[in-house]
Amino acid sequence: MHVPHSYIEESVHIALTEDIGHEDVTAKLIPEDAFSLATVIAREPAIICGIDWFDEVFAQLDPQIFIEWDVNDGDAVETDQQICSLSGSTRALLSGERTALNFLQTLSGTASIARQYANAIVGTQAKVLDTRKTIPGLRMAQKYAVSCGGCENHRMGLYDAILIKENHILGAGGIKQAVAAARFNSPELSVEVEVENLDELQQALDAKVERVLLDNFDLDLLKQAVKLTSKQAELEASGNVTLDTIRAIAETGVDFISTGAITKNLKALDLSMRFSG
Repeated sequence: MHVPHSYIEESVHIALTEDIGHEDVTAKLIPEDAFSLATVIAREPAIICGIDWFDEVFAQLDPQIFIEWDVNDGDAVETDQQICSLSGSTRALLSGERTALNFLQTLSGTASIARQYANAIVGTQAKVLDTRKTIPGLRMAQKYAVSCGGCENHRMGLYDAILIKENHILGAGGIKQAVAAARFNSPELSVEVEVENLDELQQALDAKVERVLLDNFDLDLLKQAVKLTSKQAELEASGNVTLDTIRAIAETGVDFISTGAITKNLKALDLSMRFSG
């Protein structure tokens, strides 16, 4: 997934403004010409993500700061492994430390849980998808982290694909009517319909949608849905997806499994920036 640099710049600008405000009053205690070396250490095993955001923090504070990375986005690290080294203005390093680590630990946390889910279904035909359950303002960043972790992205928002859910169906007067309206309004977009039983699945198949979301189907119903669909459309399972259940869901033969857990249940990576001079 490509993330425009302008998006990273804006995200970092907002974060730095939030943290520093008009000035870092504590960093002013340090002589203006002070120079330091620092390293960032992982305190636990993880998948790294967020290098461009980390770099941008210091680029905006002081372009003279030099950062050398020992890893790339998507790499696995172990406890006490060095991730990168930095050198430059002590004031700038101190002012940017928390914001830079916030980006790196949050996106690495997202990538790490995504890798766990991806690993859980290795050997099946299914792929794990994220959802729109993301941290406000960081959707593209988290979806990038999901891809670094080995999972795939669902739609970015409400504008790039049509997902017809229960309330849309009720408002439109039925699945057939909702799909027809979607085709008329946005013929260039793919259409997915959420269904709650096999009868609704058949209606969605009759409407020739590209994908059907099977909402909270148990394993037996998922298997029946796969048989009924017979490759007429892609099938996406959703609801009650955990690391304990995802393997069995994948083995039913569905094409995709979507879960908000990989973006909303993350645990930020424990990182430490150590100054050595």
